[in-house]
This record gives sequence, structure tokens and C-alpha cells, in this order.
Amino acid sequence: MTTLDTRVGTEVNDLLDVGGSLLRRIQSSPDRIEGEQLATTTAWVTRLGQLIRKLYGEKSQHFESYSSALATNNFYSLHSEWNAHFSQLVGVAKAVKHDLDRDLLVNFKSLVQADVFADFLEMGEHLLEADYKDAAAVIIGSVLENGLRKLADVNGISLTQSSGKPMTIDPLNVELAKQDVYSKLVQKQITSWAHIRNKAAHGEYGEYTKEQVQMMLLFVQSFMSEHIV
Repeated sequence: MTTLDTRVGTEVNDLLDVGGSLLRRIQSSPDRIEGEQLATTTAWVTRLGQLIRKLYGEKSQHFESYSSALATNNFYSLHSEWNAHFSQLVGVAKAVKHDLDRDLLVNFKSLVQADVFADFLEMGEHLLEADYKDAAAVIIGSVLENGLRKLADVNGISLTQSSGKPMTIDPLNVELAKQDVYSKLVQKQITSWAHIRNKAAHGEYGEYTKEQVQMMLLFVQSFMSEHIV
């Protein structure tokens, strides 16, 4: 189990423990909860929502169930006669625990990786704004290459050449287009932007312009948004 998996597991288990304890108190309370108990409940609901967004995204069944409960009128007027919606949230937390225990969170690492890609693209954008086009071209090109490697892995394409060396952008691009992961037009566009990345990596800075790198950034942002989770 990775450090990331451990942290997620720890958070899920704590949410279940705290949520179960809160539900028992609420179900035995004749009056609406207030003060510290209300603050703890609010923090718990916020933590659960944040975790579901990260693990599943806002289009998932888990988030739909979470949002449905949260939309209940007078949500925080919780007491022994008004708590079914909070019970629903505890049920959602149990569903997350079920997925975690059975290794069903297949998209989680992809989501984390997508966040990393987004951070690097944002870095490339800042470098461009500061007129560091060459560093930006290298970073943006690296995001594109790693995105292609991820796509290849998902589609059963080898990430190494027959020589044992890692596949680079060009052969990955050819194989992905051959398997119709994307169109021949996209393949040609990737070839063009990979050319700029290679020029930047080899110090041939006069072979391309800042405007071309800006166009490269826009393409990679769109490509990653469409093809990478």
C-alpha cells in the first residue's frame, strides 16, 4: 500500500468513526444540536464532501447522493426526529469505505495525476507570462509526453521499445493513432508540438517563438482535458 493509499484509508476510517459517533448523539438528542457539536458536524460534512470530490468527481453517484442529502431543507437542524439526511451521509461514507477495502478506487490515482499535470501546465503558463518561453516549452512538452504514456498504458500499448528503452513521444503518438485512441489530425498536431519541445530541450531556442509555445499550451490543455481523467 502506498503512502497516498494509507492517508486516504486513515481519512475514510476517521470519517466513519466520527460520523457514527455524531449520528448516535443526534439520534438521542431531543433538541437540535448546537455549539461545539454543530461545529464538529459541519466540519465532518465538509471533509466528506471534499474527499468524495477528490476520489470520484462531481458527476459520480457518490457525489450525487452526498449533494441530495445536503440539499435537505434546514440541513443542520439535527435532532432525534430529524436526522435521516445525516444518516444518508454516513451511508455514503460507508460506501467509500467499501470501495477502499475492495480496491475499487481505480480512478483515484488518475485523478491525482491529472492534478499534477494541471499544476505543471499552470507553471508553464506562468513561465510564458514571464517571457521564459524555452523553459515553458520543455515543461509543457513533458506534460504532453507523460499524458501519452498514460494513454498508452490504459490502452495496452507497451511503454518500452524492443531495445528496452522507454518509448518517446513520436512512437507513442504513432501507436495511439494507429489504435484510434485519437485521430490522425491530432497525431499530426502532436508531432508538431513535440518538435518544438525537442528544439527547446536541445537549446535551439531561435527555432520557435513565444506565440507558438502559447499555442502549444492551449493544445496540451485541451488534449489533457479531453483524454486524461
